Amino acid sequence: MDPLRQLRYFIAVAEELHFGRAADRLHIAQPALSQRIRKLEQDLGARLLDRDSRRVELTEAGQLLLAESRDLLARWERTKSLVGKAHRGEMDALRIGVPPELAGRVLADILVAVESRDVRVELHELTTAEQLRLLADRELDAGLLQFPVDVIGLESGPAVETPLGVVLPRDSPLAARATLTLADLSGHGLIIFPRAAAPGLYDTTLRSCWEQGFRPTAVHHARNPEFVLGMVLSGRGVAFDQGMVAQKEPRVVWRPLPPGTLTRRLALTWPAAAPHPLVRELAAVIAGIIQGDGASRPAPVREAPRRPWDVVYGDDDRGIRPLAAPPPRSADPAPAAGATDPRSE
Repeated sequence: MDPLRQLRYFIAVAEELHFGRAADRLHIAQPALSQRIRKLEQDLGARLLDRDSRRVELTEAGQLLLAESRDLLARWERTKSLVGKAHRGEMDALRIGVPPELAGRVLADILVAVESRDVRVELHELTTAEQLRLLADRELDAGLLQFPVDVIGLESGPAVETPLGVVLPRDSPLAARATLTLADLSGHGLIIFPRAAAPGLYDTTLRSCWEQGFRPTAVHHARNPEFVLGMVLSGRGVAFDQGMVAQKEPRVVWRPLPPGTLTRRLALTWPAAAPHPLVRELAAVIAGIIQGDGASRPAPVREAPRRPWDVVYGDDDRGIRPLAAPPPRSADPAPAAGATDPRSE
């Protein structure tokens, strides 16, 4: 007998807790339904129902099967729907979540690359925590998550790891240094995204700070890059970034940290059960775009020409010099890794 039909029969009995009502609901005879439930119990080697002349109750094994059966049938229905739409050329838009801080140029490249494959895509600006909830509810087909996260029931594509540096005011004494360590930041506050946005990354970041000698005097939360800039400029603290925030404002600078100090790891992730047929292919495409972006690959540092704000802030007088090119990173066996653009001024 068709296993999915057996599960549908079992679900009806489990929900009704009455063989007569379940048989009416299924439009079959009650003796036939009883026989099929007994056959299912034999096949599984477990008693699913406790029944007598007055009552029907689920056993512990029956309760487990009810939950799993509903999930299996929902996955099967989704799979049939996706296959049918793909066959008819009616595939729904691919719904992808992306973190709010992802660069606009990266978003544009993702859209162009995906739609060049004749796939309609919907990008949704969401935190990692929000993406995880929507992936669980199947309201997203995939999400670009910031690791570490709990990926039970999910599957991930290639990861892109980007080193982070420090964003601080241009007039800070620390700005005169070519590189910084976390211990150098002692006595400063920290501007960081809210913990609810990506709890795993938040906890990992603060733990690294404490372990390496930086215990922030205060922790301020900021989600929007412009808000981060405002907090840094007002002296509330420093921030960690891959180098893009400092490019928006001449009054702040970006300084690298030693390799391996802090990183941001992104990977496209999707439900392991009945995924959208194209997510695995697109995961590699999206990882390549992020890794190839200027914020995720090494870039040489050149002697920069004088700019208007150099006169205003007097870099020559302050002894602030162009950064020396950082040493190349050693080969990393981990999934796709890159280095941040060190051009901070």
